[in-house]
Amino acid sequence: MSKKKSQKETPVTLPEKVYDFCAKKKLILGVVIAVVVVLLAGIIIRGVHLAIEFKGGTLITYTYQGDIDSNAVSSAVSEVVGSSVVVRTGESLDSGGKQITISFVSKEGLTADRQTELTNALREKFASNELEIYDSNDVSPSSGREFLLKCFIAVLFAAVVVIIYIAIRFRNIGGWSAGVCSIFALCMDILVAFTATIVCGFNIDSNIVAVILTILGYSINNTIVIYDRIRENRKLMPKATLNELINVSCTQSLTRSIRTSITTIGTMLIVTIVVMVTGYDSLLSFSVPLMLGLISGTFSSLFVAPVTWSWWKNKAANK
Repeated sequence: MSKKKSQKETPVTLPEKVYDFCAKKKLILGVVIAVVVVLLAGIIIRGVHLAIEFKGGTLITYTYQGDIDSNAVSSAVSEVVGSSVVVRTGESLDSGGKQITISFVSKEGLTADRQTELTNALREKFASNELEIYDSNDVSPSSGREFLLKCFIAVLFAAVVVIIYIAIRFRNIGGWSAGVCSIFALCMDILVAFTATIVCGFNIDSNIVAVILTILGYSINNTIVIYDRIRENRKLMPKATLNELINVSCTQSLTRSIRTSITTIGTMLIVTIVVMVTGYDSLLSFSVPLMLGLISGTFSSLFVAPVTWSWWKNKAANK
C-alpha cells in the first residue's frame, strides 16, 4: 500500500466532547459591548491622561534621603511652574538610592534659570531630604505627536503584515478572510489593554505601545495555531462543514491554549505583585494591561477570530 493512500485512510481521532464554539456569537458580541461600555465609562470618570512623551513637557528626577511627602512636593512644584504636576517616588536600579520624579506639561520647556529656581525652592522646603538633581529632560509637543504617529504606523504596519502572512499561508481555506478576522480579534485585545490603562488611571505612555506589540505577537501566535489545526483537519475531514472543523479544531487546542495562558498570565501576575510590594509603580502601567490583554488574547484566539471567520464564510456561502 502506498504512503499517500495510507495517509488518506488514517482515521481522525475526535475529542470525547466537542464544544460548540460557533454557537457563541452572542457571547462574543456581549463581551465586546461590555468592554466598550467599560472603556467609555472609564474615559468619562477617569479621563485620558497622555504622558509627557506624547503631549510634551518636562521630566525632572531628584535623588533624596529619608522620607518625603510626594503631595507636598507636587504643591511646591506647582507654585513654581504654574501647572499640574505628577510626582512619583522610587529607587534607582543602579545605585538603589531613593528617587523622586516630577513631570509636568511645559510647552516652552524648562530653562536653566527656572530649573535652578525650582531646585532651590525644593531644597529650601525639604532641606532635611538633601535633594540632588539626577536627570532633566524636555519633550516638545511636536516630538510627542511625531512619536505617537510613529507608534500608530508601527502597529498598522504589523497588522498589514499579519493579514498578508495569514492570507498566503492559509490560502487553501480562505486566507484573506481569516487574516482580517484575526486582526478584528487583535483589535479587541488592544481595546481590553487600553481599557485597563484608562480604568486604572495610568498614563498613556510608551509602555502601552510595548503592551500592544507584545499582545499582537502572543495573540497572533495562538490564532495561527488554531488556523493551522483547521487546515490539517480539512484534509482529514473533507466532508465536514466549516463550523464542524472550527469546533473540533478549537476543542483540540483548548487545553494547550489554557496551559500556555496560565503560565504566561501567572508570570505577569507575579511581576505585578512584586512591583506593588517593591514600589516600582511605573511598571504597573505595563504589567496590568498586558496581563488583561493576554487573557483577552486567549479568549479571542479561541472564540473571536475563528467564530467571526465562520460567520463571514457562511454569509458569503449563503449569497
